[in-house]
Amino acid sequence: MSKFIIAALYRFVRLDDHEDMQQQLHQKMVELDICGSLLLANEGINGTVAGTRDGIDRLLAYLRNDDRLAALEVKESFADERPFRRTRVRLKKEIVTMGVEGIDPNHAVGTYVDPKDWNDLISDPDVTVIDTRNDYEVAIGSFEGAVNPETESFRQFPSFVDKELNPNKHRKVAMFCTGGIRCEKSTALLRQKGFDEVYHLRGGILKYLEEVPEAESKWKGDCFVFDKRVSVGHNLEVGDHLMCFGCGWPVDKQKQQDPSYIEGVQCPNCAETLTDEQRARFSERQRQIDQKKAVDEP
Repeated sequence: MSKFIIAALYRFVRLDDHEDMQQQLHQKMVELDICGSLLLANEGINGTVAGTRDGIDRLLAYLRNDDRLAALEVKESFADERPFRRTRVRLKKEIVTMGVEGIDPNHAVGTYVDPKDWNDLISDPDVTVIDTRNDYEVAIGSFEGAVNPETESFRQFPSFVDKELNPNKHRKVAMFCTGGIRCEKSTALLRQKGFDEVYHLRGGILKYLEEVPEAESKWKGDCFVFDKRVSVGHNLEVGDHLMCFGCGWPVDKQKQQDPSYIEGVQCPNCAETLTDEQRARFSERQRQIDQKKAVDEP
């Protein structure tokens, strides 16, 4: 059995007292030896945390004791090593930053589609399938035929919609993201802009990879995750990607064999863009990490 439970959670709900919640929630996480980050905003809560089975269960019970968070959306996965180094609760303007005023998933959102029904939906030739994630996430995996918006951050997604989508042309739109939260806002945005048939994958890619057998899957590649695992595949098994410290892109096994790849320093994606000063800093950082590992290992 894996030592750590990783819980990705969110809930869009009005939290007028979110600033007052910060310190007490942080204390509870420390008390339960929970690592990871939670974001609090007026529009709700979002984050990914990890701990023992007992610790995660007690944290979720603590959160759900607040009636506003009783319907908290949670997806779990597993890790043998502690996936986060710190414990943080941060205050934000948005729990997922789109930068568009007036978007409220509690007011209007797309139609949820369960993982078991997702294949049929995206196989419909009249449906435009859109990956709402960023370029470095899409690079290592996506659904067959999905449109890549080629965004570097979610803030750029509204511009993609304005330039590339038309409610008169794109009558049916299906969107997906890692855990579901970005699609809450992206589908709300499309509904606001006059798109009538808007769908999104309930529970996101992670729920699909957990529930849909690989033999029936339309997913190709791995799914990027925001912790030390870097990527997961079907059945949420940990992938073989490493994170490049130079540019933040995931690096697969093939690119790890590239002559330009230096662990902790650079990868083929950024090797020609880094300065000598950056390489020196990153090399020193990696040297210290390797030195600490040598001391920690028996």
